[in-house]
Amino acid sequence: MSAVIVAIDGPSGTGKSSTSKAVAAQLGLSYLDTGAQYRAITWWMLNNGVPVDDAAAVAAAAERPVITSGTDPQAPTISADGEDASGPIRTQEVTSSVSAVSAVPEVRTRITQLQRDIAAAAPRGIVVEGRDIGTTVLPDADLKIFLTASPEVRAARRSGELKGKDAADLATTREALIKRDAADSGRKTSPLKQAEDAVEVDTSELSLEQVIECVVTLVEKAAAQKPEAAEQAAQ
Repeated sequence: MSAVIVAIDGPSGTGKSSTSKAVAAQLGLSYLDTGAQYRAITWWMLNNGVPVDDAAAVAAAAERPVITSGTDPQAPTISADGEDASGPIRTQEVTSSVSAVSAVPEVRTRITQLQRDIAAAAPRGIVVEGRDIGTTVLPDADLKIFLTASPEVRAARRSGELKGKDAADLATTREALIKRDAADSGRKTSPLKQAEDAVEVDTSELSLEQVIECVVTLVEKAAAQKPEAAEQAAQ
């Protein structure tokens, strides 16, 4: 299969991470979780006393941390200044602050360039997941996919189960997701939105296996349509 760059965007709880990692592993591609990078820089800001609600302070510190992403889909890693951040970036403190930090233009410029460099260096191609990959980071990606799902399904997934969850807890999670969507969609720099040429996949009624199968088929088709693949087929 020809090297292919795949951009997978969408809000939280649509299955982006699970789908992206599985597709990359199945097709032998690299994998990049861009959300983890924004979480890592947010975690660094919190650890280094940068007031995350002060955009000017965040902007001034944006170039300081060294953010490193491992791109093995079966064992992705993320570190800040050489320190493993894979666990700490999932804390509630980081979750509640990442939207504010990632909305700062200087942070987005820094991380966007990092993402482009990683994608360009992937030898066999890469699956990059996030919220602005198809629109801003990799507008020339070979394939753009936008995953969606109903707020109710997304809330259940974020809570870790589809049945038996306390209704009040699910309602709280749903409201948190909607609030995060509004923040991501409403920011001035690289907002969350579907690229005009992206393929929309609604995962509400699909199992993870079905979503993976769908995306794998789309990737294989995109790879087959690349000029070099067509030339090889004609020889």
